[in-house]
Amino acid sequence: MNTQSAYMTSKGQVVIPARLRRKYGLKEGTRLNFVEEEGRFVVQPVTKEFINSFCGIFKLKPGEKSAVQELLEDRAAERTKEDRDAAEDRHQAPILPVKSNRPDRASLHKR
Repeated sequence: MNTQSAYMTSKGQVVIPARLRRKYGLKEGTRLNFVEEEGRFVVQPVTKEFINSFCGIFKLKPGEKSAVQELLEDRAAERTKEDRDAAEDRHQAPILPVKSNRPDRASLHKR
């Protein structure tokens, strides 16, 4: 492991040594992520190469379902069960119309 040093300014700015900037293709405006791990932090440049390294990591194996597909199927099963339970409730306890003591509109107009 090769160690390079730098100093931080009062504004929290750090100059990355030129050798490292050249080696990793860092230019003005390059975004840097700071990752904390085991009591230290790692500076990770967000470059095209870094982003491209993630391509295909979530690729599904043959016969494997995506998390979204599993969630959709689970929700469809829940909805079917809820509909079935609601239908059973309707058959077990019929809802009877409630008779109102108020006069209906037709009788109001006859007066």
